[in-house]
Amino acid sequence: MALMVLLAFLLGAGIVLGLYYSSTQLPGLMAQRRLQNRLLEMSKPADDKDDAGAGLVKDTHEGPLPALDKLVGGTARGVTLAAWVQQSGAKISLSGLVLIALGVGGLVAMLFTMALRSPFAMPIGFAIGFAVPFVVLRIKRRRRLNAFEELFPEALDLIARALKAGHAFATGLKMAADEMQEPVGPEFRKTFDEQNFGLPLKDALQNLTERIPILDVRFFSTAVLIQRETGGNLSEILENLAHVVRERFKILRQVRVYTAHGRLTGYVLLALPAFLAIALMFINPDHMQLLFREHMGHVMLASAAVMQFVGYIWIKQVIKIEV
Repeated sequence: MALMVLLAFLLGAGIVLGLYYSSTQLPGLMAQRRLQNRLLEMSKPADDKDDAGAGLVKDTHEGPLPALDKLVGGTARGVTLAAWVQQSGAKISLSGLVLIALGVGGLVAMLFTMALRSPFAMPIGFAIGFAVPFVVLRIKRRRRLNAFEELFPEALDLIARALKAGHAFATGLKMAADEMQEPVGPEFRKTFDEQNFGLPLKDALQNLTERIPILDVRFFSTAVLIQRETGGNLSEILENLAHVVRERFKILRQVRVYTAHGRLTGYVLLALPAFLAIALMFINPDHMQLLFREHMGHVMLASAAVMQFVGYIWIKQVIKIEV
């Protein structure tokens, strides 16, 4: 027991020191490294032909551990994770995300070990803690995409008005990039810069649909490309698309009102066992301690957690209506 407490203390102290070092030292070291690289580029002779063409390749390994960035980014899951990071707007590298996940996993594993005092607590706690940063990243990604979808009709109306005023489509993109707020403005800014620097409009719009995997953005890209090939009133097409998006949001809000009772029921059923467990801890502590001391209690707690999770997913799927 003493050895376990000592290991938990050392693990916690290491995590705290590592986080402190990362927050205080790494930013300065990375800034100094970028400055040195910039000075090296400025002092390099103009006729130096070594590594010709290397400057044409974009360097994406900007995290604290470039080797880990390269290792994770070379896998299929790493590519998906990198897309999630870009779509969430998080200013973090793959290696930084993995290091944070490892740190949180170690901290939660230590807390689980100290609370449950079970040999199975450490791996379960580490798995839960390791998954927390990725869950947060997924939630942030979803919120950013939802915010984009909410503001997207206004951007379409702005581009349509610019076209009616006689401006080119690229000018409309620039106006949307300048006038719209995050996340619509920066994404349209990237699209405008790409096609302004020579990338074909088709490829620039394709990149937009990859960065923002929303069906409405795909409709927008398809409509623009078809209009450029066949002709037509693009401003009217964009206005109709904005109207369709707004009407869909209106129906979606009505659906959320109709399913509010089911969602509230799911939240209540999910929170009720935890609330009763906390209440019984104060009312009859000896009775509740059996769940944490005995092996059968551990099995019952795990079974209850699994059934709660399955029940919540079941209710969520029942009230889920695609619009």
